[in-house]
Amino acid sequence: MQSRSSNTSTTTILLIVLLIVTFPIWIGIAGGILGGIIGIFGAIFGVVMGLFGAVLGGIMGLFGWLFSWNFHGPFVFWNTSILTIFVIILLFVVLSKRRS
Repeated sequence: MQSRSSNTSTTTILLIVLLIVTFPIWIGIAGGILGGIIGIFGAIFGVVMGLFGAVLGGIMGLFGWLFSWNFHGPFVFWNTSILTIFVIILLFVVLSKRRS
């Protein structure tokens, strides 16, 4: 009976020593796995926010182009917007059809 108690005590001490000695390895593996998971979620969040920014930038670029909101493009020397030019052309078309 004493042999069995000694065997259990030796096994427990061996497990404790093994855990203490291998602590840097398994804590490193756990930290690496956690960091990988957080990195994947961060990458997904970055892609979603990048797509959101691209869509919002495209929409704001279109409105800026139409309403001349600080747009520095081919029509900047007229200091007018594409929407104004379109309205003037539409006005000429409607007036010319009305006279005919």
